[in-house]
This record gives sequence, C-alpha cells and structure tokens, in this order.
Amino acid sequence: MSGGGTVLRALHHGRAPGDPLVLPGPWDAASARVFADAGFAALATPSAGIAASLGYPDGGGTPPGEMFAAVARIVRAVDVPVSADVEDGYGLPPGELVERLLEAGAAGCNLEDTDLRTGELKDPRRHADWLARVCAAADGALVVNARVDTFLRGRPGAAAAVERGRLYAAAGADCVYPIAAPPELLAELADGIGVPININARPDGPSPARLGELGATRVTFGGSLHQVTVTALRQTAERLGGTG
Repeated sequence: MSGGGTVLRALHHGRAPGDPLVLPGPWDAASARVFADAGFAALATPSAGIAASLGYPDGGGTPPGEMFAAVARIVRAVDVPVSADVEDGYGLPPGELVERLLEAGAAGCNLEDTDLRTGELKDPRRHADWLARVCAAADGALVVNARVDTFLRGRPGAAAAVERGRLYAAAGADCVYPIAAPPELLAELADGIGVPININARPDGPSPARLGELGATRVTFGGSLHQVTVTALRQTAERLGGTG
C-alpha cells in the first residue's frame, strides 16, 4: 500500500479513550483478507503465527527471507497498511532491514529488545542507538513499534519498562510495546513513556476497548488468533473422524 506508513502513523493519533487502534494479526494472505474484509483499518503480523504457518518455531526460527516473503504475500492481499513483526531484526544492519521491509510493502515494524541468540535483554542504550539508525533509515516510511520485554524477562513493575520505553521513544520509535504488562500498569506506562502504547490483548483478559480506557493506544494479539484458528481446525478434524 503506497504511503502506508503515513496512513498507519495517523491512525495512532487523535484517538479517544476506549477507542484504541485494534490490529488483528494475520499469518497468511487468506487470514489477512478475512480481517480486512471485516473492516479493520490496519493489520499487524505476528512472528509466532507466521512461524507456525511455515513450520518453524517462534523466536528467530523462521529464516529471514521466508519471513519477509510471508509479509509480502500478506501485504499484496489487502488494501490496508500492514505492520510486520520482524522479531529482533535478525541481525541485519538497519539500512538493510528497512530496505527489506519496504520491499515487502510493510507500513511498520515490531522490533523487540530481547537478543534471540541469548534470550537476554539487550543493553537498552545500545538498542536505542540501533533503533535510532532504523528510524533514520526509514525516514518516516515505517511506523516503528519498539517492544519492551522487561515483563517477559522477570523484571516486574513499571520502572524498568518506562526507562527503556523513554529511551526508545527518544530514538524515534512511534509506539512502545511493553509486552505482557499488567493492565493496571498501563496508565503509568503511558504517562511515563510519553508516546502511544501498544498492549497485547489476551483471550481471558480485558477487551480492547477496556485496554484503551486503561491507557493503550494500540492493541495487538500476538499469535493468539492463529492459535484460536488452529484449535477450531483441530476440533473440526476430530469431528470428521480423524484418529491418526
């Protein structure tokens, strides 16, 4: 979608509390069409869903070329902006990463601060410097969603997430994503970080509207929508009499 980054960025601003930007996560062209036809203004691919659909484990298991190709197929299938989860950037230099995202037609990207080779959090200042180079290379063409993994890595509480989020926002990130943050901390995170906040909705958690009321500007779903679909397909297979 030409100019998708500009369109996607505008969707993050001017939103009323309780009306967050809701971005379903397609894993292939067919699921992308379903979400677009349902009227969603933009989509955000999940690395977990794409990895599973391609037969790889999440967490860096998908070869980068296959991930970018999957994103390109999704982009071609719809007329709305698509943000791509490209994990930790796969070790690509910022310029090459941006070039490959734009070649795939992505309007944005999700970049996490876990080093997938070690499973440890990256140094926040070095990661912020890297994000700044990504943002400079993109020059506004991509909406950069900087994922903060402190809650995943055993650092509860808002302080560590706010510290990293502020660094990433200062580096040029359009949105900060404190994944797995407790809903009750969203207001503190949003106030402390100062840019739109992305939060992941859980099937057993608050609704997207409620997450918006609590402080989220943007709501995504990770791989959960793919998991729901696989569960439904498994149940259908069982009803058809599959026994293995």
